[in-house]
Amino acid sequence: MSYLDLFMNNNPLITSSDDDSEPIATVFGIPFDSTHSYKPGCRFGPDVIRDSFNNIEIFHPDLQVDLETANIEDLGNTRHTVVASEMIDMVKKITTELVAKQRQLFILGGEHSITYGTYTSFPKETGYVVFDAHYDLREEFADIKLSHASYLKRIVEERGAENILHVGARAFVQEELQFLTENNIKTISDREIRDGKGPQLLKDYVSTFDTIYSSFDLDVLDPAFAPGVGNPEAAGITSRELFDLIHSFNDTKVTGVDIVELNPYHDNGATASLAAKIMSTMIALNLSQN
Repeated sequence: MSYLDLFMNNNPLITSSDDDSEPIATVFGIPFDSTHSYKPGCRFGPDVIRDSFNNIEIFHPDLQVDLETANIEDLGNTRHTVVASEMIDMVKKITTELVAKQRQLFILGGEHSITYGTYTSFPKETGYVVFDAHYDLREEFADIKLSHASYLKRIVEERGAENILHVGARAFVQEELQFLTENNIKTISDREIRDGKGPQLLKDYVSTFDTIYSSFDLDVLDPAFAPGVGNPEAAGITSRELFDLIHSFNDTKVTGVDIVELNPYHDNGATASLAAKIMSTMIALNLSQN
């Protein structure tokens, strides 16, 4: 039996072409936020992102890509669980099955712990770029190791740090900075982005990989632009700075994307709109390379 049959609710919400063409991308959601301790509610993020995607303009004149008639496959959400280890196991099985189909894959969260299950299901040589206000390199948080605050440390322990680039951190603890330094994890700092150096630094990094997985924690943005997140941090980057960075992927194959930490309970619609635009732009950039 397919893991998709076992674990997915098969309730797609993205409005897409109903023709028989091959899908250009596959989407699924992971409604999980059980390790959150500040503003829980991210488990409702996947459907809110879909609703926004259905209601924003998805024609990209700069790339000459129109997604209005594109066939985007939406598999719905995973079965709900509150146990982190069960979620990770389920997500690894689903993602591994989908990666084999060799379609651009979008995963909608949910909290950032989901990425430990998704990224590690891609080939090991896949580069990893994460946009996040936090390093998420704690040994544990709230007495558990499988946490949104420690997922990246679990990835480093499993895969090493050589393929990781962290973008936009501005809030972390001494323990994380020490681990980052000891493992030579590459970064583009919040300061470098504000100084206008981010896009070229990112372009230089992704050019060294055949394929990239990119993770977007929406709290990388200043709360003025993205108020609806689980762990907001003041003095972040602007939405324009983020999309300038995103366009650095224009010559690189991005095979996997996750968008996490959207909390609808604290949003005014702006954060959901940004999440939907990230997804739309990443699909359009991928199509523009074909």
